[in-house]
Amino acid sequence: MKKIGFLSFGHWMDQGSLVKTAADSYLQSIELAVEAEKIGIDGAYYRVHHFADQIGSPFPLLSAIGAKTSKIEIGTGLIDMRYENPYMMAENAGLTDIITQGRVQLGVGRGSPEQVLDGWKYFGYDYSEEEIKDVTRERTLEFLKLIEGGRFAEQNPQPMFPQAPGKLRLEPYSEGLRQRIWWGAGSTQTAVWAAQHGMNLQSSTLVNYETNEPFHVQQAKQLRAYKEAWKEAGHDFEPRTLVTRSIQPITTDLDRQLFGHQGDDANYDQVGFLAYHQNPTIFGKTFAGEPDKIVKDLAEDEAIKEADTVLVTIPNTLGVEYNIHLLESIVKDIAPDLGWR
Repeated sequence: MKKIGFLSFGHWMDQGSLVKTAADSYLQSIELAVEAEKIGIDGAYYRVHHFADQIGSPFPLLSAIGAKTSKIEIGTGLIDMRYENPYMMAENAGLTDIITQGRVQLGVGRGSPEQVLDGWKYFGYDYSEEEIKDVTRERTLEFLKLIEGGRFAEQNPQPMFPQAPGKLRLEPYSEGLRQRIWWGAGSTQTAVWAAQHGMNLQSSTLVNYETNEPFHVQQAKQLRAYKEAWKEAGHDFEPRTLVTRSIQPITTDLDRQLFGHQGDDANYDQVGFLAYHQNPTIFGKTFAGEPDKIVKDLAEDEAIKEADTVLVTIPNTLGVEYNIHLLESIVKDIAPDLGWR
């Protein structure tokens, strides 16, 4: 059994899209999660990008989804910690988890190249690209400490409202949230770091190109290294591991029209470089085709075998109806044959 979720970037664009505005994107994101819960999808996850025609404000979105659903996990994959204030984020995350009744699965990390140069500087953080790497991890550890609910702030001797003696903490505190924080790792080194600090692991459709092996093999090694580091750290709860895949079942004429004529490149892993990254990156292939072919290909994926959750990246600009069709095809035509259901 595996949990199955979707990952949406929440793109919107004027031309060639059923998602033309920010309002379309956010409202359809809510509707998609509601409908996905009805067909048995386990998780609704959203990517966060700033200065882009994509989702950039996750907490109001997650809260709105939580208010309209009852079971589905609601998460991010991921929030870019280069832009975040750990204290404000801790308050927002705590409240969102309360509204969603403990269903938040919060993915955090360094993020990817953005639409603007050093975008975090506009948020008030004057760091270079090199400095921000360490700052990102420091902020993450501070955020983790804050959501543990420890009391650290000295009281005002003349407070506005009566209060019990002793130090104060950020409110609202949501018990259990700390165990539902995920780190988005691009390398084995950062996966091990996440394990050492007690975070679950998200691994996307791209990782650092660390060995001359297929993407899924390299990613599987990353997950195994993470699990071993977790055991050595001796944490008191079981971790979760998640991988993301591009899966496009072709079961209708519309599917065939949209995805039946992809170039050969999509069927193979790709190696390239991201901006500001010194090391090459390997991108996983797209799984497109008839369900029986996809089942065969996914059954050979070593990283999926290591993970307890699979996120499917969705083409959100095709609208809610099409994406529910896509997800339902995976739940009915693919997941049972793989033992995911």
